[in-house]
Amino acid sequence: MITLKKAQSVLDNASLIYDATSISNAIDKMASDIEAEVLKTNDDPLPVIVISVMNGGLILAGHLLTRLNIPVHVDFIHATRYRNQTSGGDLEWKVEPHQSINNRRVLIVDDILDEGFTLDEIVNYCRSQGVRKVWTAVLVKKNHPRLKADINSDFVGLMVEDRYVFGFGMDYKGYHRNLNAIYAAND
Repeated sequence: MITLKKAQSVLDNASLIYDATSISNAIDKMASDIEAEVLKTNDDPLPVIVISVMNGGLILAGHLLTRLNIPVHVDFIHATRYRNQTSGGDLEWKVEPHQSINNRRVLIVDDILDEGFTLDEIVNYCRSQGVRKVWTAVLVKKNHPRLKADINSDFVGLMVEDRYVFGFGMDYKGYHRNLNAIYAAND
């Protein structure tokens, strides 16, 4: 964990990548695309379960849910690789969804698709639980060739260059998830 002073210094020296308006517009488009896709598969009497990946997906899920004009159930999962660090390790499962996802349509909402390990593990978990259909939505996808897992996201809000980004759910060593913009660290 770093000090508050160091966290403030990182923010003060960071580059703004996307402001609140750009993020809001991207989430509007994601919501529209998700609604269209869900309505194409609307042969299920039960609503889609929107599952936020904690902690990073929390802010995106909150904003996205208010824009979806379809009935949904809401749940969360907590699986992490970063543990307040800037690089990931093994996936640690902390909380599985509280609702049964067997034979359900599920939308996984996360903050970022970087190398793909976390999202791939979560999608595989959902499939092992017998989901009927699983989609993924991420606010940010990094533009680089290092995708290690065989996964892509069905709905992507914004693309970023290959830098360490934070804000709007993404943290810098535990700080700055709450920012209403996306920044790239310059250290």
